[in-house]
Amino acid sequence: MRAMIVKEFRELLRDRRTLGLLVGLPLILLVIFGYAANFYVDHVSAAVVGPQAAQVAASLPDFFEVETVDADATEADARDLLRDDEVDVAVVTTGGGTPTALIDGSNLFAAQSILGAVNATAGKIEPEVLYNPDLTTAWVMVPAIIGLILTFIGTIVTSIGLVREREAGTLEQLAVMPIKPGTVILGKIAPYFLLAAIDMAVVTVLGMLLFDVPFNGNVLVFALGAAIFLFAVLGIGVFISTISQTAGQAIQSAFFVLLPQILLSGMIFPLDAMAAGVRWIGYILPLTYFTKISQGVMLRGAGIDSLWPSFVVLTVMAVVIFTAATLRFRRDLAPERKARA
Repeated sequence: MRAMIVKEFRELLRDRRTLGLLVGLPLILLVIFGYAANFYVDHVSAAVVGPQAAQVAASLPDFFEVETVDADATEADARDLLRDDEVDVAVVTTGGGTPTALIDGSNLFAAQSILGAVNATAGKIEPEVLYNPDLTTAWVMVPAIIGLILTFIGTIVTSIGLVREREAGTLEQLAVMPIKPGTVILGKIAPYFLLAAIDMAVVTVLGMLLFDVPFNGNVLVFALGAAIFLFAVLGIGVFISTISQTAGQAIQSAFFVLLPQILLSGMIFPLDAMAAGVRWIGYILPLTYFTKISQGVMLRGAGIDSLWPSFVVLTVMAVVIFTAATLRFRRDLAPERKARA
């Protein structure tokens, strides 16, 4: 009995990845839920337009961080600001009537906070929610879940791809074949790319049919964003497989990468409500930017002209991740190729 306990402790100490997961994961969860688990947004970006823009902007509570005051702008201009995700709320003033607060309903938690603040003005400002008039949770969650499904397939499933080759002893066969490492990786991710693309299409259509989620934007823009995002998460999966010796290690590492994407991408907790020390983690996660693209296209009908920052970030991530995976795989193959030469 004692010998078995000592044996298990020694094996656990040798498996640094499992030990790190057991010790580090609870600490990470504590920090994340302590600083990120907040549904209340305490400030929002705002624009005030119309003839009385200056007066109304000066009277708004501190909750509204006014970024634009334009007396010459129209309601159409205010709607464009919301569609392009430049502000969370746009207050439209008239010559003498009650100002109207146009609220971006695609940003659910911010919209709920804005609606409460506007209602607290006792009729001095009339609210109007755009893109998600009833503030339906499913309308916001379905575009994010599409990204989550792609992340799951790309990270978890793909991560065991090259590990299978290593465990089966066929990695050496790949080493002696006249195939470049980048070509091998592309060949590995191609089936998963196709499978994930099919899943994405099915989930998108079912979300629209079952939950009445609208699709107001361009399908090609959405597909382009999904392809770049999928390429990035597949690259993460392949990179994990290159640093793992067994399928168990690959799954552990993939889970370690997947968990922050669920909690810190803005899918569950709004980024604006997170502490600054935790929020920056969300800005280096691919799912954060695909969620912006999917919600922008499906709910607001945004085009690539307003979503281009997210496209650029995802493209850079995809290139960097794929390059890292290729270099790592090439290093793994180098000893075998030198031995065969």
